Amino acid sequence: MLDAATVFAIVGTFLIAGTCKGVIGLGLPTVSLALLTVAIDLPSAMALLLVPSFVTNLWQAMLGGNGRVILIRLWPFLLTATVTVWIGATALTRVDLSLLSALLGALLVAYSTVNLGGLRFSIETRHEVWVGPLAGSANGILAGMTGSFVVPGVMFLQAIGLSRDALIQAMGMLFTVSTLALAFGLQQNDFLTVEHGTLSLLALLPAIVGMVFGQRIRQSLSEQLFRKVFFISLLALGAYIITSAFDGFK
Repeated sequence: MLDAATVFAIVGTFLIAGTCKGVIGLGLPTVSLALLTVAIDLPSAMALLLVPSFVTNLWQAMLGGNGRVILIRLWPFLLTATVTVWIGATALTRVDLSLLSALLGALLVAYSTVNLGGLRFSIETRHEVWVGPLAGSANGILAGMTGSFVVPGVMFLQAIGLSRDALIQAMGMLFTVSTLALAFGLQQNDFLTVEHGTLSLLALLPAIVGMVFGQRIRQSLSEQLFRKVFFISLLALGAYIITSAFDGFK
């Protein structure tokens, strides 16, 4: 697995994913997973994103000054999003990986479509007590099955009326705990090896370089235009993953 082409693909993937995160504050796990799944199997792609995802999202989770307020308000959501990941991860040994790859593609298509269509949901504060754990559970199970942390977790966070800074910090917290839970789930199902850990650590440097680069170009780039291009690209990648997965299943 440590051939030159693989190393080049990993470095390029995380440089692109880190740049996306630097510009719009999200996308590193999603973009890296989408690109890697085109080249390698889904469990390996999930394993490779662990170190870059954890470090960059921990960084994001610690910034903003809203950590205590977010934890008090959203701990049921974050807890269920964490503890249910292992349930989804068991599917990696029991369900055809082509079907799980197709599910990943479907989640990317759904997430992109919602954002491109400008759809916005609203959840009243009094409903958070039961919607939060449901959304967290669904997010955790899907994260364990596909490695994607965004559906429906990010949609829930966008729907509860957080300020921009609090939303970015809350997403960082969700992605951080989800990454830790995913690492545990992959290890329990024998999908996490020393080689995966080495490659994931290698991917950290281009991810950070990409983030710094993205933060710098944000000042001279229309974030709205970038987001549009980002979600169109994600939509196309998701559709390609679905098509490839079903071709492989046949």
